[in-house]
Amino acid sequence: MALGPSLDIRQSQQLVMTQQLQQAIKLLALSSLEVEQVVAEELAKNPLLEVERDDRGEERVSEPDVDGFEDAADPAGADEMIGTSGALDYDEGAAARDTDSIPDLPMGEAGEAFDFDRLEHKPHSLKEHLLDQLAGTPGTLGVVAETIVHSLAETGYLERSLDDIAESLGAHPDEVELALSLVQDLDPAGVGARSLSECLALQAKAADRYDPAMARLIENLDLLAKGRMKDLKRICNVDEEDLVDMVAELRAYDPKPGCQFSSTPATEITPDVLVMEGAEGWDVRLNSDALPRVLVNREYHAELKAGSDDKAARQWLSDHLQSANWLVKALDQRAQTILKTAIEIVRQQEGFFKEGVSALKPLTLGQVAEKVEVHESTVSRVTSNKYLMCDRGLFELKYFFGSGVGSADSEDGASALAVKAAIKKLIDEEDKILSDDALVKELKAQGFDLARRTVAKYREAMGIGSSVQRRRQRKMERGG
Repeated sequence: MALGPSLDIRQSQQLVMTQQLQQAIKLLALSSLEVEQVVAEELAKNPLLEVERDDRGEERVSEPDVDGFEDAADPAGADEMIGTSGALDYDEGAAARDTDSIPDLPMGEAGEAFDFDRLEHKPHSLKEHLLDQLAGTPGTLGVVAETIVHSLAETGYLERSLDDIAESLGAHPDEVELALSLVQDLDPAGVGARSLSECLALQAKAADRYDPAMARLIENLDLLAKGRMKDLKRICNVDEEDLVDMVAELRAYDPKPGCQFSSTPATEITPDVLVMEGAEGWDVRLNSDALPRVLVNREYHAELKAGSDDKAARQWLSDHLQSANWLVKALDQRAQTILKTAIEIVRQQEGFFKEGVSALKPLTLGQVAEKVEVHESTVSRVTSNKYLMCDRGLFELKYFFGSGVGSADSEDGASALAVKAAIKKLIDEEDKILSDDALVKELKAQGFDLARRTVAKYREAMGIGSSVQRRRQRKMERGG
């Protein structure tokens, strides 16, 4: 075979990810708060962009008109925008649509609005909560106590040794012990503990229940876990009634007191989609509060263009106009895709909105993507960090997707969440403790065709003990 230079012609295809395409893909996956930040950055650097306002000078946000299951108008699918390898041909006039043509939608038959107070709002972080209580603690004691607080795990436990803290601060061990006692006296009770038994003891002391009998019970948690009630009665020197009360008290304590606080600063979740039942079906709409609305200022662009003959200035203006047009269209495409995806989710999971989690059906990204006519990856991006508010509460869009299990009542099977709900309901209402085999029979009578190992897997995933453990727990609660 001869070796030497040669010229070959080859033809190949490849996707060129322009900066605009990357921006469009990024916008799809962002939450409403993150989109607001992106829009704020673009408004700061692009003078041709402005926030749309109403006649009173307030920011105005419009939304598509969608009642029941009628699909919104789709000027161009999100996949069409994302799948294009290059700049889009964009009609500048489209960016300045007359939004007055979009009608305002009532929230319901009686004009009722969503109760946003139902949104959960966790308190600030555990460390902030504790440091607020330590504010004003003087001298070395305050410094050591703050160091201990910063050393706590998210659960509220102190996993760092006191000797290590003393050595790092150059403090006397007695000072560190005193500072730890100060931290352990703070709210919530049990914080600063170094073991489960110490955590429970601190909570018992805070509740003024730490007598010698309770102390011995906490020292023998291993016997309690094994259900050895006779041994505990002997060790604690109490009768059955007192032991039952002590165990009930112990079970009311929080084994991880720090987990009731968020590890990051609290942020309010604004739903992207609102769903309400109307007279003619389900009313699915975008939440106007989660829709940043920007327009291209055509008048300002015309003034700048008319007032400059410099080639570089005109190029700068042209680039900013193209960037502004793209952002406006990308935001519109994002909103349309979220809405179409939410409509299809509500259509597929209508049973959930009527009956609750027990009526959830198995649903895949591919099924929704096929109906919405976008790529599966687009649905994945659209459902990430997007939330739906309905009468049943606030749910992430991804909540409605899940694998399925066999069901005699449906060819498509039943959602794993629905099966878990059915298992939990059976166990919560059981008079006689049901074994996994008994649960299989009960579930089959309800139309769920499951193997025993599948029931056991779901039961364990929900943190529910076996029939032996539940029987032992009931015995302890009844003092037997």
